Amino acid sequence: MRRALFPGSFDPITNGHYDIIKRGVKLFDEVVVAIGINADKKYMFSLEERKAFIEKAFAHQPKVKVTTYQGLTVDYCKEINAKYILRGLRNPADFEFEKAIAHTNRKLSKIETVFLLTAAKTSYISSSIVRDVIRNNGDYTILVPDSVRVTNP
Repeated sequence: MRRALFPGSFDPITNGHYDIIKRGVKLFDEVVVAIGINADKKYMFSLEERKAFIEKAFAHQPKVKVTTYQGLTVDYCKEINAKYILRGLRNPADFEFEKAIAHTNRKLSKIETVFLLTAAKTSYISSSIVRDVIRNNGDYTILVPDSVRVTNP
């Protein structure tokens, strides 16, 4: 089975993430969307909310699983027998950052990183931009899947 891990904080999931996952399902037998837990990071949405946003967005896609993990991504890949890490690239800065991580991961394990370029229509979206729009009462709904609904930002 070709299983890929798509790691991130997904605070919240954006249309860019959604696009990468949707395209990833065409390449892999299973895409595991893994929400990393970092106790030092301050999130806008709880872990449960972030997980629910993703599960609801892919409720009708059996090839997408949603989990959480702590520690090194490569260790979690080994734990769930994922041979690939899926990553989306929006711009050259993303590439440089992700390239360094991919080289490190390959040095630590035999896991390959597969990069997909984000669609042009979503390449400007980041979770931090979405959070800023939400904080300032803007229309964030055009930036995220329908499953992301904020009641009290």
